[in-house]
Amino acid sequence: MNPLQFASRSENAKAAVLTLDDFTNIADYAKNTFGLYLPPSKREMVFARLIKRLRRVGISEFSIYLEFIKRGENSAERSEFLSALTTNVTQFFREIHHFEFFKKSVLPSLIERARNGQKVRLWSAGCSAGQEPYSIAMTILDLCPDAKNMDIKILATDIDTKILDLARAGRYPIEERVAIPERMWSTSIKTRASGYFEIAQPPRDLISFAELNLIAEWPMRGSFDVIFCRNVAIYFDSATQSTLWNGFCNKLTDSGHLMIGHSERLSGPATQVMKNIGVTIYTKSKNSSDNK
Repeated sequence: MNPLQFASRSENAKAAVLTLDDFTNIADYAKNTFGLYLPPSKREMVFARLIKRLRRVGISEFSIYLEFIKRGENSAERSEFLSALTTNVTQFFREIHHFEFFKKSVLPSLIERARNGQKVRLWSAGCSAGQEPYSIAMTILDLCPDAKNMDIKILATDIDTKILDLARAGRYPIEERVAIPERMWSTSIKTRASGYFEIAQPPRDLISFAELNLIAEWPMRGSFDVIFCRNVAIYFDSATQSTLWNGFCNKLTDSGHLMIGHSERLSGPATQVMKNIGVTIYTKSKNSSDNK
């Protein structure tokens, strides 16, 4: 049986085909390198998104493109490959119920601990263009304006170096400002005449951005009081998801909280330790043993 082939209809580019073998090899690479699960139903999507990258770098075959991005010196294009296959759609205070719960039910005790000289650690895993960690920082500052003087830190990580650069820049179209509560504008953002606004220094002071592959070994040795990982696990298969949830569970302090995406659900060993206490909100049981 001849494999289905997707051909470019562009008159300005040399026709390219994505054979079944090409798709399988690309899917295997995406899974093994980034944890991305690309079932056969995604084949047309993979063609549509990657053909643009082939044209951009002047390669006419998917097999050659795959070998190209595997080379160590082509890390920039590897990031473009990842960006093409994922959807970095986010906004400030997305899934607002998480931030309302965070502010009312979690932050007060964390701030009290910080005022008593203890450390508070939060993790935005899969931070994308930065709206999530900046929203976390703004929420903290809204309740604790002097947070900079305490040991409160937010780790914001993503595997996509291209999107991390945007997060570090903290510069967004002015239209996105509407999602930020107006009371936070004066301390957390500064408007530019060019139609953009920038994140002000107070939220930035609480955040450290870093590249991290969630399916690789995590270098962080300490634990986290709160982990946000929303709409990231949707790209993984069920086995990888279970491993991820278990990893987060082991990284949480007792009674720590995990926030996940609206279409995601915990699975695997983590369900024995984590308790669902709200819509996609979980807490770790006290004195629980880690699930190795």
